[in-house]
Amino acid sequence: MKFSNAVVKHRVLILIIAVVLMIPSVIGMANTRINYDMLDYLPSDMDTVQGQTELLEDFGKGAFSFLVIEDMEEKDVAALREKIEQVDHVETALWYDSIFDLSIPMELLPDEIYSEFNSGNATMIAVFFDTSTSDDATMDAIREIRALSDKQCFVSGMSAMVTDLKDLCEHEEPIYVAIAVALSVVAMLVFLDNWAIPFVFLASIGMMILMNLGTNIFFGETSYITKALSAVLQLAVTMDYSIFLWHSYQEQLHIADSKETAMASAIRETLSSVVGSSVTTVAGFIALCFMSFTLGKDLGIVMAKGVIFGVLGCVTVLPSLILLLDKFLVKAQHRSLIPDMKKASSFIIKIFPISLICFAIAVAPAYYGYHKTDKEVYYNIGESLPDDMAYVIANTKLSEKFDIASTHMILTDSKTSPKAVRSMIDEMEDVDGVKYVLGLESIVGPLVPEEVLPESVTEILKSDKWELLLINSEYGVATDEVNAQLDNLNTILKKYDSNGLLIGEAPCTKDMIETTAHDFKVVNAVSIIAIFLIIMLVERSFSLPFILIAVIELAIFINLGLPHYMGQSLPFIAPICISTIQLGATVDYAILMTTRYKSERMLGNDKKTAVHTALSTSIPSIIVSGMGLFAATFGVAVYSDIDMISSMCMLMARGAVISMILVTLMLPAWLMLCDKVICATTINMKQNSSSSSHLMINRRVLK
Repeated sequence: MKFSNAVVKHRVLILIIAVVLMIPSVIGMANTRINYDMLDYLPSDMDTVQGQTELLEDFGKGAFSFLVIEDMEEKDVAALREKIEQVDHVETALWYDSIFDLSIPMELLPDEIYSEFNSGNATMIAVFFDTSTSDDATMDAIREIRALSDKQCFVSGMSAMVTDLKDLCEHEEPIYVAIAVALSVVAMLVFLDNWAIPFVFLASIGMMILMNLGTNIFFGETSYITKALSAVLQLAVTMDYSIFLWHSYQEQLHIADSKETAMASAIRETLSSVVGSSVTTVAGFIALCFMSFTLGKDLGIVMAKGVIFGVLGCVTVLPSLILLLDKFLVKAQHRSLIPDMKKASSFIIKIFPISLICFAIAVAPAYYGYHKTDKEVYYNIGESLPDDMAYVIANTKLSEKFDIASTHMILTDSKTSPKAVRSMIDEMEDVDGVKYVLGLESIVGPLVPEEVLPESVTEILKSDKWELLLINSEYGVATDEVNAQLDNLNTILKKYDSNGLLIGEAPCTKDMIETTAHDFKVVNAVSIIAIFLIIMLVERSFSLPFILIAVIELAIFINLGLPHYMGQSLPFIAPICISTIQLGATVDYAILMTTRYKSERMLGNDKKTAVHTALSTSIPSIIVSGMGLFAATFGVAVYSDIDMISSMCMLMARGAVISMILVTLMLPAWLMLCDKVICATTINMKQNSSSSSHLMINRRVLK
């Protein structure tokens, strides 16, 4: 009571504070670093992650790229290599002239070495950077190398991918938000009863989005997926709260003596309803924090924070704006375009046995598709980029010209004898799919003692602690073939050096596959249990959580099962995040209807009347909410060239519609079927149900 009255009284001050807070929010958002490297989110205790750290800290080498150079004379390649080595943060550019003088013809090299670095009109330079894969300095160096070599040089490797991804995201992100805003406005103009209120909602939600993004500075950085999706998701999810406050305010205006009193009552009503509703959404996002792949924590915390900001804005900034613009909003009022739903509700209840049969029939194929989709995801992040990106073209050149699909690195103890290293190299080159292993021993051969080599040559591939070997593979990242190859290479490595480390994009991706497979089960279980407990506490019922979660889980199975039947492959992160987001964001539809059903039953109405009233009054809100989430995400899904973002937005858009349909058609059927069980297992309903039965008997007797 005090809070709502304070908001109404100090509405101008609230708006002034909100506007002033936009300044640090924009500064914080601009200074929050964005991470474009998915492999950065692997647990820090993994060998591959520790190996990358060792490579950077002890060896002075971080990121690695192969440069494919076409139609360039040897002296020009040598000159280019020297220029590349002068680029800031390039640690080494390794080519033929790094080891031998150009006066010695390259053709005199052993055939296997010559052919691996030269193919027709193309040659390769291996470039090491002294910064990590996704470091801003590395990306700047990649851009400078591309500028130096014009159109004759193609830069492959993770750093090149991260650079292209960053550039594409920065181009697309403002357009994402514009599309989401535009389509959300269209949806609200169609489904709400006021031409101006959608823009008021957007002003309020926009402020909260900026505050959410601005406070990310306290984390230091967020992932590009979080940055791309957080604004769109926050807009879609928290729009419901604004709509609830507006409808509540409109109702209170008919019974209150002033607009201030009406708004104070609307704030109180919104707080009591929205807080309970938002808790399930927050729980869904917080469940992502239980992933050992820490991208989940990144996305989960930012989105949970966004929902909390959304609730806060809904009961402070939005009421202040509505009161300030009251005269203008009154003039913009019109009839709602959503028709009365009583006839539709009567029909849905009439056919409820058919709905139950459809539910039973849909479970098996939906779950089968869902299970198969989970197994058919892809982990190669490069696959999510358009074919005309520079990185994709470079990787294609590397594969076509040199038959190299991935490169691994080995760190082995520098004290390992050259003879043992040669034996290890020989064994590794016999592993299926290994093109060759490049190390000091393979370059100079057994007849040249390492001691006679100049230090400038040995320090490229050897430090006081480690010796570095490069392994080029015919197998692509994240394939079953490369994962089997890595197992064999690791076995050989451990035979010669138990502390040796196998690192690179493919080994890290293999760890990511194993990590996220476990995470999927954990996050699903945590989100379901958390939301089950919240529904049980909110509805004070043991049976209702089973019914509500069953309906939404079927919607999730259908949504994530469709890609299997449509022959689509999803990025690995999509099923993990979408199952949790869809459950947390759309279970509110079911809670809304169920809460009204409970109220009607406790007022003494029979089950049919209670379900009919709950359905007819809930459908408009469910349609507005579902279409709001659909509108905010569908446009982004269609527009984005980044499959990681496009796929997740399409799943969210489709999931909103499927959940909306199932809650409308299936939930009333379950409430009709399980009415006795619900009444018996829900606090305060058993007594009311019994009273209702006696009331109905008395009515029949009187008739």
